[in-house]
Amino acid sequence: MKRTTALLAAALFLLTACGTSEPAASDDTSDAAAQPVSVTDARNKKIDLKAAATKVVGLEWGVVENLVTLGVMPVGVADTKGYTNWVTAAKLDPSVKDVGTRGESSVDAIVALNPDLVITTTDESANTIAQLEKAAPVLVVRGADAANAIPQMKTNLDLVAAAVGKAEQAKQLNADFDKALADGKQKIADAGKAGEGFTMADGYKQGSTISIRMYTTGSLLGAVATELGLKNGWTGAGDKDYGLAQTDLEGMTKLKDGNFLYIANKNDGGDVFGGDLAGNAIWKNLPFVKSGNVHRLPDGIWMFGGPKSTQQFIDATVQAVTS
Repeated sequence: MKRTTALLAAALFLLTACGTSEPAASDDTSDAAAQPVSVTDARNKKIDLKAAATKVVGLEWGVVENLVTLGVMPVGVADTKGYTNWVTAAKLDPSVKDVGTRGESSVDAIVALNPDLVITTTDESANTIAQLEKAAPVLVVRGADAANAIPQMKTNLDLVAAAVGKAEQAKQLNADFDKALADGKQKIADAGKAGEGFTMADGYKQGSTISIRMYTTGSLLGAVATELGLKNGWTGAGDKDYGLAQTDLEGMTKLKDGNFLYIANKNDGGDVFGGDLAGNAIWKNLPFVKSGNVHRLPDGIWMFGGPKSTQQFIDATVQAVTS
C-alpha cells in the first residue's frame, strides 16, 4: 500500500486456497513439496504450479513479510530499502534484489530473476499484472478488507503459504497470533484498562501541509486494538479496504481524552506529531496531549502486515496502555 496516494478500490472476492497434496510441516525437500500446487486468488483465478514455488518475487510488503516468516526468502522485492525501514518483523537477506517501487515495479528486473511465482495485491494495476503474467504465474491477494480486517490478514497468509508449500507453518503462525492477542487482552484487563479509549494515527508532511490518517475499527491495527479490549475514539468511517480516514489537525479537536497511539519512522517521513506539531497551539490543547497520553510506538512496525508485524503492534500497545 502507498502511504501518500489514494487507495485503489478492489472488488470483494473470497480468497480460497487449495493444494493437490498436503505440504510437509517442516521438510521442504519432501515428496509432498514437489507435487503440483493449485491456488485460487483474489481475482477468482486459478493458479497452477508444477511444484510449490521457491523462487518468488513479492511486490507488496505484507506478502513479503509473510514469505519471509514462512521461511521462503524472496528473490526480488519492490523497494527493499523501504521494506527494511518499515518491516522489522521479518528481515530480508542482503541477496534479495530490488525490483523497483511498489506500484511501479520493473517488469524487466522481475523477468531477469526467472521467478516461479510473482505475488502482489489487488492494489497492483491490471496492466502490470498482465505484463508479468507473460513471464511468470502471478498470485494476487486482496490488500485488505475493512469489513474483515483480521480474517483477511490470516487468509492472505494462508494463500501465500499454499503457493509455497507451507500450509502447516501458516496454521501455526495464525495460532500464535491468536494466543498473542488473547494474552494481550488479558494483560490489559489485569491492569484495569479494559474499555479504555484510544485513537490510532499516522501522519506525513508534503511541503507545508500535514496530512493525518486515522485508523478506524475497520483498519487492521484498529481492529486488533479493539480486540485487545480498547475503545476506538474515532467514530468516522474509513475506506472500504484499509479502514483509513483522512483528517487534519482541526479534525482531531473532536477527540476526547484517551491513549493516542501513533507510528512514525525516522528514516521515512520523520515524526510529525512529536516534531512538526509539537509547538502547535491546537495540538498542545488536545485532551490526550494535555494529559500526557501520547504514545509513539516503535519504528519498524508495518501497519498493513501479517501476523508477525501485528504481534509487534500488540506488544507495543499493551506496553503503552499499561505503563
